Amino acid sequence: MRIEPADFDDVRLAAFLRAHLDDLAPTSPPESRHALDLDGLRTPGVRLWVALDGHDVVGTAGLAPVGPGHEEVKSMRTDPERRGKGIARRLLGVVVDDARRRGISRLSLETGSMDFFAPARALYAASGFLPCPPFGSYRPDPNSTFMSRVV
Repeated sequence: MRIEPADFDDVRLAAFLRAHLDDLAPTSPPESRHALDLDGLRTPGVRLWVALDGHDVVGTAGLAPVGPGHEEVKSMRTDPERRGKGIARRLLGVVVDDARRRGISRLSLETGSMDFFAPARALYAASGFLPCPPFGSYRPDPNSTFMSRVV
């Protein structure tokens, strides 16, 4: 497996991100879904990486600016058939290392509060993320869990 910057014109990436949004649709009401689609990820300042196994996209992770020295982890997803194999941990390491190299001091994230997201919350906690209040443009939401860490 290799991790590299995303090619936004890759149809495999578009399909992977569409599957991500489809996976999230039944987990919470529309106003509580904060995942970015392909166009949202093309926003200036957003960085995205893909994990590739051969020619297959098996994971994604991104960073989006929140404010000076503060970025948000976005689009963390592992192919459901490949979960539990360390792909997300490796991707999260890449985004943390990238943020550190660029002088970002804080990383934050929003994830779901439902059982579906328990493995994600456990991964983030094991990587040093702690619960925090809503950040950026987020507002309190019972369907969301907010976490942050110093880089």
